[in-house]
Amino acid sequence: MGALMVIFSLQKDQRRKRTDSVEDELELSAVRHRPEGLEQLEALTRFNRKELQILYRGFKNECPSGVVNEDTFKDIYSQFFPQGDASTYAHFLFNAFDTDKDGSVSFEDFVMGLSILLRGSVQEKLNWAFNLYDINKDGYITKEEMLDIMKAIYDMMGKCTYPLLKDDTPRQHVEIFFQKMDKNKDGVVTIDEFIDCCQNDENIMRSMQLFDNVI
Repeated sequence: MGALMVIFSLQKDQRRKRTDSVEDELELSAVRHRPEGLEQLEALTRFNRKELQILYRGFKNECPSGVVNEDTFKDIYSQFFPQGDASTYAHFLFNAFDTDKDGSVSFEDFVMGLSILLRGSVQEKLNWAFNLYDINKDGYITKEEMLDIMKAIYDMMGKCTYPLLKDDTPRQHVEIFFQKMDKNKDGVVTIDEFIDCCQNDENIMRSMQLFDNVI
């Protein structure tokens, strides 16, 4: 999960050498979107006060308005995968972070998702992963949706994979995964099927760790 942490990380904080608090920044900065209070975000996430301060400074450095739109998100994310095309995966990832579906990711959206990905339980992480794969947000994952995500991941990784993958590798992986997950063979995977399969199949669970490398 290194990429997103690097985007809004200590590097920005150290370069700017700032000591003012998040509250001071909120009072002095004319931003379009003002995040929830620090205490509330501490209660809702697994980040402490200092970590939230660092994350906010980095976030606002990249997004002075207080929110990030999809184009900006793609531009930032693609910097970490120059060897491939990250635009499609960044689109799916943006939609997963944009929980209220308003076309932008606020600081609250960002830290809530990051808290789950970095420090959430296995169940929480799998719930988040299901939401990512459920592209149209109808509560089910179809084979086409799973293939779209897989293709996007392989496109993003580009020439980093060794040995080089064949063009049909994503489809082959999806066929295997989907057959295991779709227990009642109705053509869709529910969240219960998804979580149960991931937790009980070591190979699939290991594959799900791909999130650690691309998020």
